[in-house]
Amino acid sequence: MSGSFEGRSVRLELIRVNNLPLPSERIPAGFYVAINVDSKRRWKSTVRVVSSNESEVLGDIVILSLHEVPEFSLEIRVSYELGRILGNGEVVAKFESSWDELLDRGDEPFDISFPFIDDDHSSLTLKAAVICPCDNQDSALLDSMVEGEIARETDAGHEQFATYVTSKTVSHLNDAMQHFQSVLDQCPVGHPDRAGALTNLAWARLEGYIQNDLQDIDSVTSLFHEALALRPQGHLDHPLSIYHLIKALIWRYRKENFIAVYIRESAQLCCKLLPLCPEGTYLHSTTAGGVDWVIRACNDLPIDASEEAIHIRRVILELCPLGNKHRLKALDNLGWALRSRFEQCGSIDDQDESIQRRREAVSLCSEGQFEHCFYLNNLASSLWIRFNHQGNCHDLNEAISLLEAALCLCPVGHNNRDLPLHSLGTALFTRFDRRGDVNDLNRAISLLREALTLRPPGHLYRDDTLHSLALALQSRYDKSDISEDLNQAIDLHRDSLQLTPHGHPYRHRALHSLSSVLCSRFKQTQENEDVEEAIRLCQESLEALPSLHPDRSSGYVWLREAYLARYRVHHESADLSLAVDNFRLASRHPTQGLPDRILTAWNWIVTAEQHGHSSALEAYTTFFELLDRHLATRSSAISRREAAAAFHYARSAPVDAGSCSIRQHNLQRAVELVEQGRGQQWSLASRLRTPLENLESTNSNIAHKFSELSKRVADAQGSAVSTDGAAADSAAIQYRRITTQWQAVVAEIRNIKGFSRFLLPPLYEDLQAAARYGPVIILIASQFSCGAIIVPMSGEPLHVPLLSITLTDLTTLKDRFARAIRQSSRMKPGESRKDLIVLLRTVWEEIILPIVKVLEHVLELKHQSRIWLCPTAAFTSIPLHAAHPFQTRPDRSKEPCLEDLYICSYTPTLSALIRSRQMMKKRVRPSFVAIGQGQPRAGKSKELLAVDSEIELVRKLVPETINRTIISGDAATRAGALQGLEENTWVHLACHGKQDREQPYNSHFVMKDEPITLLDIMEKDIPRAEFAFLSACHTAVGDEDTPDEVIHLAAGLQFSGFKSVIGTLWEVDDAVAKHVVKAFYENLLKDLEDGDEMDCTKAAWALNRATHSVKTKVPLEQRMVFIHVGV
Repeated sequence: MSGSFEGRSVRLELIRVNNLPLPSERIPAGFYVAINVDSKRRWKSTVRVVSSNESEVLGDIVILSLHEVPEFSLEIRVSYELGRILGNGEVVAKFESSWDELLDRGDEPFDISFPFIDDDHSSLTLKAAVICPCDNQDSALLDSMVEGEIARETDAGHEQFATYVTSKTVSHLNDAMQHFQSVLDQCPVGHPDRAGALTNLAWARLEGYIQNDLQDIDSVTSLFHEALALRPQGHLDHPLSIYHLIKALIWRYRKENFIAVYIRESAQLCCKLLPLCPEGTYLHSTTAGGVDWVIRACNDLPIDASEEAIHIRRVILELCPLGNKHRLKALDNLGWALRSRFEQCGSIDDQDESIQRRREAVSLCSEGQFEHCFYLNNLASSLWIRFNHQGNCHDLNEAISLLEAALCLCPVGHNNRDLPLHSLGTALFTRFDRRGDVNDLNRAISLLREALTLRPPGHLYRDDTLHSLALALQSRYDKSDISEDLNQAIDLHRDSLQLTPHGHPYRHRALHSLSSVLCSRFKQTQENEDVEEAIRLCQESLEALPSLHPDRSSGYVWLREAYLARYRVHHESADLSLAVDNFRLASRHPTQGLPDRILTAWNWIVTAEQHGHSSALEAYTTFFELLDRHLATRSSAISRREAAAAFHYARSAPVDAGSCSIRQHNLQRAVELVEQGRGQQWSLASRLRTPLENLESTNSNIAHKFSELSKRVADAQGSAVSTDGAAADSAAIQYRRITTQWQAVVAEIRNIKGFSRFLLPPLYEDLQAAARYGPVIILIASQFSCGAIIVPMSGEPLHVPLLSITLTDLTTLKDRFARAIRQSSRMKPGESRKDLIVLLRTVWEEIILPIVKVLEHVLELKHQSRIWLCPTAAFTSIPLHAAHPFQTRPDRSKEPCLEDLYICSYTPTLSALIRSRQMMKKRVRPSFVAIGQGQPRAGKSKELLAVDSEIELVRKLVPETINRTIISGDAATRAGALQGLEENTWVHLACHGKQDREQPYNSHFVMKDEPITLLDIMEKDIPRAEFAFLSACHTAVGDEDTPDEVIHLAAGLQFSGFKSVIGTLWEVDDAVAKHVVKAFYENLLKDLEDGDEMDCTKAAWALNRATHSVKTKVPLEQRMVFIHVGV
């Protein structure tokens, strides 16, 4: 050392380390710089976390006495612990120099280079300056070298291990492991350095395993697991311990035949590790590569529907945020796993999520991308499966649209054309099966034939296409009776079965399909071998499937078909009983979709009726229960009606159930089933408005809970179907979650004493309350029998058979009435309505007279008493209240008609009448609004010239003591009229009324701007409303697709809260209607004195009197048009 440095110190500023060397390739926890003073002392920087940058910023300043430190000796060491450091760490760089040489660099920063390691040019940037004694600042604090047996053995182990990594000499590995094992032996359980000792030994063994110098991986993972347990979350070295275990598991997975359990554990650990690795750290950058490998490995795992496998798929998706290149495949794999579990367990939540994931996959895949066709196909496949489970036609239509797009992406010659061909063919066949359009069937067969040519023998999915093509050909045989199609279908089904050996996940489907086609041939040839084989095939499939597998339902369906086919040939009653047993099992199978179960229940009904089996009533009950549950899954009134209309073949179920009950001499059950079947739309809607007074007095908490959830369900309902598939899915999932909570509360309420039938279909003893003020007459028009059931004020119901009339007669009568009404509307007021008179006389003689005889002679009901008519099916289109004998007695007096004898009202259902009476308890001071719109916006409807005068007439007739409001002209807008309906208890409405027969919820009243639809009315809850007079056309005409649901404007007002409604059956002539209006209000209000309140229960009587009093002024068809509905 130069004499000029005598008595001086050196000031070192350590700026940064460039390309920190890592000779052992092990991930360090941190690093530090040490300057050795002598063999026992050194200066040591703080331990820093290694960053992912090429240079590590230091910023340390150290002042050393040149007298105490004769030579410059610097080391960079990495530590493998951030917490308590075991030993001195591994030396990764060393530099020695004289002070003369070091200080000869000047005052500017300079680099000192370390020996090359794997071509890495490592260096340290620093500044050095000699300072005078007067400038001397505090000298650096010096540390003692960490000594002791544990530290020496650890350092020696690091040194030997670093040598092994560079030399690959096994003896160095053995020496390293011997040193590390010695350290571990000195760190028993509870020792603070045990985790570090475990990790060092495990890492050395892992490197030997990777280099094939060691085979024992069990001990490696065991050591890492123990170390991780000693470093729980929050420990400084917790992230690095997770990383060590991940690396060990990855290598174990790679070298032990890709056993999935190891990569699955790695994935879960990656999910825990990533949030603990801040960006910019070396651990983060290194971990990213490992995580990427784990993602790719997991994405390549076979699809597995187990809970654990699906959990891992979710973990992988979590590891692939938006923008990650693997997210697309992770989404699709999760979609496949969820779909597979749905197919095994039948949980619609799985299928919904599968669709949700696949929608995102399609959105992330650009149209030009090679895989776009696959992702379109996969989404369509999931939608098709959900359609089969839930029957929502929007799913099937979207699936077909997606598959058409996928097929366009795969023109002739494209390697993957077979995929969209097969899927589109299958989807079109499904649509044919629902709609019956033979064009769909023929195109499906064409596409499937082309797909089969592209899936030659040996193709992985040939069996799928064989199966689908066979089903399509079988259906064409059923429709067209072409024997060639049947024989080819059998051959294809047998080929498909050969390709699905025992243990194949879809063998049961091939068995079912072959069984069904053999049944078809048996029906043609009556060869017993076919039906016996069909039975054996179904039995084999059922033996192979778990008890809750959704496809067991198909096994039951085809087994009952085989038994039924054999019964129809051999007439063995045991076969019919076996068929019914399988109807019962299939319709009640909990994991099968409701549409298929509903169809099975209907086929059960048909079979039981055809063969006179005693299970018919049970079949009807099952059908209504399943349909009710199915409709309850739909979140809007329109979608519920669409769902009900899909079962168009079962329109007659309510009346047929009533007829069946009558034939089995169970009249109470007939009343219950007709009520349940006819009122499902209104029943589902009214559940959310159930009066809770009794429940509140018993358990106020649960009543409040039910009320709040009912409001949430109502808020989640929508009146329109979204065209955005993802938005519709999201809304449906949210709706189902809320309704599941709602149903749980309902179940809880039913456990309370006295509430066991809360919101269940009412029993006869409940329904009889509808007849409290007069009998209710249910008119049943069934293909099996026509008749009436009279529900009296007390006692058993009475049956009135209508033996002289059939359903065909009623249909003809209904059509003749429609023609006669149209013809009468074109006649002059004074002309005789001969056709109408003949029809009304027929109604009297064949329908009403037998009923009147029972009312008079059995019930001894006094004349002018009230009665309620509850017509079904074809009866709903016949003006029963106007039935008239048009006969003269010998004494020249007129034979009385129905309205001469009794005050007639209608009710859509018994429940509607009961509900209206219950709400009568909450009466308030009446307020009256007259709403008139005779001049709607141009192009909306023709002008009604008499509306203004009618509104003025009503204003004059209603006493001034009543709070009255007039809304007419430009003020009679949609908003203004709705506000008037909500704010008043009595309403008179004069305007155009339009009945939409295709979509009855769109039936409406025409206002100045926009119409008031039936949905608008239903969405209002006006419990204090009392009376509405609908002086408009078609306000009490039902729906042709679901005639027994009585979906019309008058029923909508009754549902929203109006207890008593005057409606119309056909077009009203506004010029003559005012005569009826005037007579009605005069009769209703004539005895009203000051202080008296208007009484809506007198509306039926007032209408009866009014139509009698205007006979000379108003033509017959215009008197008949008005009916009373409600209390």
